[in-house]
Amino acid sequence: MKRAWPALAVLTLGAAFIVLGVWRGEADTVLRKAVMICMECIGIG
Repeated sequence: MKRAWPALAVLTLGAAFIVLGVWRGEADTVLRKAVMICMECIGIG
């Protein structure tokens, strides 16, 4: 258990940042930008 706590701490911190990003509406922004990059890549947008 001594060696597992750093990994657990990083995992918890990562999950907290994901929740914070979703709460702030960042997921929608990231998805919109990803769609625009895909559209530009195949020449539609």
